Amino acid sequence: MAEKIEAEIVANVLKVVAYEGQSLAQGDTVVLLESMKMEIPVITESAGKLTKIAVKEGDVVQEHDLIAVVE
Repeated sequence: MAEKIEAEIVANVLKVVAYEGQSLAQGDTVVLLESMKMEIPVITESAGKLTKIAVKEGDVVQEHDLIAVVE
């Protein structure tokens, strides 16, 4: 089953760490967000293949915006 990774807060996408097609373990960082001068890692909750990155560096995400999909 696909895991949709969504933003939990309004933030800037500071860095995209993972790439589409990459195999990820549970707890791997996909992107780093920045909000109020704090870096927030966005991590996977399950292992799988990263099939979609929906953001790029410099984007602003709103709460519940799609960041990535892991299958």
